[in-house]
Amino acid sequence: MEIPSLQGFTREKGGLMTMEKPLKKGEEHEALRIGVPREVANEERRVAIAPSGVVTLVANGHDVYVEEGAGDQAHFRNDEYAEAGAMLVDDPGDLYAQCDLVAKVGPPDGDELDYLRERQILISALNLGGTTAEFLHHLMRLKISGIGFEFIRDPDGTLPLVRMMHEITGSMAIQIAGRYLESNEGGKGVMLGGISGVPPATVVILGAGVVGEWAARTALGYGAHVIVLDTELGSLRSLEHYLDRRITTAMASEQYIRQAVRSADVVIGAMMSDGQRSPMLVTEDMVADMAAGGVIVDAVMDQGGCVETSRPTTHSDPVFREKDVIHYCVPNMPSNVARTASYALTHVLVPYLIRIGECGSINEALWHDEGLRSGTYVYRQHLTKKSLATMFGMNYRDIELLIASGI
Repeated sequence: MEIPSLQGFTREKGGLMTMEKPLKKGEEHEALRIGVPREVANEERRVAIAPSGVVTLVANGHDVYVEEGAGDQAHFRNDEYAEAGAMLVDDPGDLYAQCDLVAKVGPPDGDELDYLRERQILISALNLGGTTAEFLHHLMRLKISGIGFEFIRDPDGTLPLVRMMHEITGSMAIQIAGRYLESNEGGKGVMLGGISGVPPATVVILGAGVVGEWAARTALGYGAHVIVLDTELGSLRSLEHYLDRRITTAMASEQYIRQAVRSADVVIGAMMSDGQRSPMLVTEDMVADMAAGGVIVDAVMDQGGCVETSRPTTHSDPVFREKDVIHYCVPNMPSNVARTASYALTHVLVPYLIRIGECGSINEALWHDEGLRSGTYVYRQHLTKKSLATMFGMNYRDIELLIASGI
């Protein structure tokens, strides 16, 4: 049965719903205690909220606690946070203990899982490629409301946090590929754009979504020959239109993928499905057909990657050779441009945090805000995403039914 939108309705005893007066800014307000810990997992260099975001949150009456050193790798100093109105905390356990909402970049890991307390609100990436059933069960045992970057969706259908990070990832993928094509890095010694009389490199991009679009834009800027493959004809048609038909497109059938990968100097893995693991499009034997010194940048390792020979790497050890092809498979690529990425996260996250405070509770915030509601993957003791339930063989409950029932 299709569930209607909850916007504009209120709960009454007996489960009936009636129209309510829309919530106005300032009509209700609760001071949130917002924690911004230092990221410790997977060489993460971003920070969830920049000092400029702290200024806005404090001006709206919220208390912001920032772990000392949280912004160091994005070049935000402790004194900048203090001047913005944040309270600096030297122990991460103390930070988690004092806050009812924690804003992170990556999901909690290691000791951070022990710091979480009951009924906290957690806003972070979920990173589907590394998520486990144990992690989800841990959050549910603590009755945590978990909101994932990957799922927050605006009313126009866009995924604002995902889009910003994917724009960065797509552009970076080409910069990285260009570097590893150089002889000094063991590549083919080929320039992406070529020169007069010498043809450019061939860049094959798997996926016409945001990552693929920005990879294509950047590759075209370098002067490369760009081929984009996708399973959706409409996506290819749209991308051709946006880029003035300067790219070659093809449907991502096995035949076309095999032909394109064989001719490629660079392969960019950019195919993904919202809230699901990336499809595996390039097989090991396809990689073996590439010329020695070619480069694969699997830019969707956060979602599991779409090349069979890929495996997660790190910023300190980013590449490996398989079938004599260089593979770059760092899951959190935007972390390497930490300052730019942190500002991007701040611009999207802060309005949502203010909205939670205006609503007075997470239940009311989910009731009134479609973006937060769509972003919720665990709520109290329940898993609320069907895609995760399918992935891990777990039960789930619809978030709209849960908040309507006041659970």
